[in-house]
Amino acid sequence: MSLKGKTIGVALTGSFCTYEKVFIEIQKLVEEGALVQTIFSDAAGSINSRFGRAETFIEQAEEMTGVKPMMTISEAEPIGPGNLLDILVLLPCTGNTIAKLANGITDTPALMAAKAHLRNDKPLLISISTNDALGMNMKNIGLLMNAKNVYFVPFGQDNPQKKPNSMIAHTELLIPSLEAAMEGRQYQPVIQ
Repeated sequence: MSLKGKTIGVALTGSFCTYEKVFIEIQKLVEEGALVQTIFSDAAGSINSRFGRAETFIEQAEEMTGVKPMMTISEAEPIGPGNLLDILVLLPCTGNTIAKLANGITDTPALMAAKAHLRNDKPLLISISTNDALGMNMKNIGLLMNAKNVYFVPFGQDNPQKKPNSMIAHTELLIPSLEAAMEGRQYQPVIQ
């Protein structure tokens, strides 16, 4: 399946350590001919960290995609009624966002984008990055794995000795995961 001409939403949440890989994948989507609309969670759009400044990431997203990022809940809400996206990926998706999504909480632009998009019976792809995937968030991941139109970029433990509950998506598998989700199937194996 070609991504050319597809409108792909990329909602960034606060796992800043993954942003280098995230922006590599955004660039690949643009090179594939996709129209990319970024959405920043409140944390992603405002927190400066040792990995970079929020303002720099926002500018980089707009420069790469040619589209102004959505930064507020009210900017993300029209995704649903306007049927604006073919697919939405939460990239990266923190444990906080996973927990809120699994429990119906919509208090950030990224979560509003997900809620609004899912109402159109279209695929939502999750690229997890959480230190508690095998802890408190396992139940939420399980709930989302069984939710209609929700798919995952394959993921695995990133540092079993020092962070035994931590899991992270294999972002290099984003494009085949997007293609599979758009065909209504989970790219396999999901745990790698």
